[in-house]
This record gives sequence, structure tokens and C-alpha cells, in this order.
Amino acid sequence: MMEKFRQVAMICVGRAVLFGWLAIGLVMLSFSFNPAIAFRAGAVMALAMATILLVKAFEAGRKSPRHTEMWLYLDDKSRPVNPESKQVFRNTVREVYGRFAQGAFLLACVMFVLSIVFVGLGYDKNLPILHRVERERPVQTLKSDPAQLPVLARLQSRTLSRFP
Repeated sequence: MMEKFRQVAMICVGRAVLFGWLAIGLVMLSFSFNPAIAFRAGAVMALAMATILLVKAFEAGRKSPRHTEMWLYLDDKSRPVNPESKQVFRNTVREVYGRFAQGAFLLACVMFVLSIVFVGLGYDKNLPILHRVERERPVQTLKSDPAQLPVLARLQSRTLSRFP
């Protein structure tokens, strides 16, 4: 009976986590111009997924089995009816959420390490935050060169003045 609970819980939670990883992968793909940023974004989102899965694992102990998706996939004879089987069901669901959260956390750590490796290889240099701010150059003034005075006079006569 418990193995049936675990199998259904793995399918239901695994499918939800797979859709989450699809979203994370698409966001990482959008940052493919810079692998360091892509892996950093993936790691942050994987940590968010692990956090959500941990919250769901803590919630599983208080939730009635009837209000879960897994209840729909169990046949009538496999559904928990007595308090002991409901507790076994809750513990199994909590364990499955915990395992997926552990996997998401592990992958987040791996992606953070890969991000650090790519930063070390120099893939993070095109970030504007990391560039050194150049000092402002002094304003260049036109030097009065007698040979350029007629050219400057012609240029000034062609430009409209904003002030009368």
C-alpha cells in the first residue's frame, strides 16, 4: 500500500517539478549570451523551487489526503481511509517533496559553482556593473586658431540660436 502511495506521489510531484525545470531552463536559455549569468539565474530559481518544495513538504502533514492531486490517481481500494493510512500517506508525500527539494538544492549548488567557474574564465566581463567607471574627460574647448576663424564664423552663422 505504501509503495503505491510513493509511486503516485513521485509521478505527481515529479511532473510538477519537471514543469518548473522547463521554466528554469527557458530562462537560462534566454541568458545564453553569458553562461555565468545563465547559471546564476538558474541557481537562484532552483533555490526558489527547493524552498517551495520544502514549504509543500511541511504543508503535507496538515493537508487532508482528499485535497491532493494524488488522491485522484489512486483507485478506490488504494485510497487511505483510516487515520493510520492517512498518516502513512502524509509521511510519504512529505518524504517525496523532501527528496525533490533536496535534488533541487543540490542542482542549485552545482549551478552556483558553474557560475563561479565561468566568472573565473572571464565570461562575466560584459556586465556594466563590473566595468570600471571611466573618469570624465575634460571638456574640450576650441582654441582660437587664426586659420580656423573664418570656418568657425561660417558654422556659427548657419546654426539657429535658441536664445534671442
